[in-house]
Amino acid sequence: MDDDDRTRKVTPAGLVVRRMRHERGWPPRELIAAIGEASLRSTGLRETITPEQLSRIEERNEPVAYDTLCLVAAGLDCDPIDILG
Repeated sequence: MDDDDRTRKVTPAGLVVRRMRHERGWPPRELIAAIGEASLRSTGLRETITPEQLSRIEERNEPVAYDTLCLVAAGLDCDPIDILG
C-alpha cells in the first residue's frame, strides 16, 4: 500500500465504533489509550487520536485517513473493514 492509499479518506461506521467500545465497557479515553498501546506494540511509536476526533467519528461518521481507521481498528482489536462505513 503506498502513501496515497494510507492517507486516502475513508468513512468509518461511527455507530459500530461506539457499539464496540461500549461492548468493552470503555469510556472514550480507554479506547484512546488502547489505540496508543496497540500502536506502540505494532510500530514502537505511540500514535493515537484525540477525544474530539473520536467523538466526530462516532457521532458524525467523519471521514478520516485510512491510517487513522487502522489505528482505531487496532485499538478495538478488529479488522479495519469491520468498522468501515
